[in-house]
Amino acid sequence: MDQAQAAAPAGVGRLLRQWRAQRGLSQLDLSGEAGISARHLSFVETGRAQPSREMVLLLSRALDVPLRDRNELLIAAGYAPIYRQTDLAAPAMAQVRRALDFILRQQEPYPALVLDRHWDVLAVNEGSARVQAHFLDPAAVAAFGPPNAMRLMFHPHGFRPYIVNWEAAAASLIQWLQRDAVGGTGDARTRALLDELLSYPDVPRQWRRLDLDVSTAPFLPIEFRRGDVTLRYFTTLTSLGTPHDITLQELRIESFFPADDATEEATRQLAGTSR
Repeated sequence: MDQAQAAAPAGVGRLLRQWRAQRGLSQLDLSGEAGISARHLSFVETGRAQPSREMVLLLSRALDVPLRDRNELLIAAGYAPIYRQTDLAAPAMAQVRRALDFILRQQEPYPALVLDRHWDVLAVNEGSARVQAHFLDPAAVAAFGPPNAMRLMFHPHGFRPYIVNWEAAAASLIQWLQRDAVGGTGDARTRALLDELLSYPDVPRQWRRLDLDVSTAPFLPIEFRRGDVTLRYFTTLTSLGTPHDITLQELRIESFFPADDATEEATRQLAGTSR
């Protein structure tokens, strides 16, 4: 065994220990969930035992580790990664793109967006485009670079001036991003985006830390107002079920639903379909 192979168990053990701490599990909890002895788990975490490929995958599943990070665990243990990452534009993703297009159309006339793990906007429906056109200056949006849902919400020249409940909505969103930064979807780009948003004017200092006590409700109330147009929505974030591709697992679909009859009617008026 060479030095790289000898170092692998300690590397994977450290990563597994980090994931276990992030999930709030003791060694006894995780060993029981995985069906192995706590003693063996301790040996794996400290590098005294080299886990097999099957053991790495078993512990990854027990810890609900995202696919991208399961690959990293496998590499740290000295094994080849097994989960693929297919570009959404690839021919193999044709049916996925068709399904996403269908979901976006079904949400009309209300906004819907497809986002990647960095909150970059991959696709929008016409409802989303209409709301953006009503509230935002196209030149200002273009200056942001590639559209990013978080940046559009937080930037002083984005939606921020038109969100009535901006502080409450933004506080929830920043906690989503904080969790991304420390969780499986976090990387240098995620942390850079978080730092950028926290640098904007008048962002509360307490948002700089992860607050595990903040509610992780499955929907977010948000109210837009510009002139005589007021839109009260609640949004949901959904993902594709049981994907076996990293790209698919990391997709998010954000859907906006009218919170009252007035918003339903106002949205239809923007779409030119008022009843």
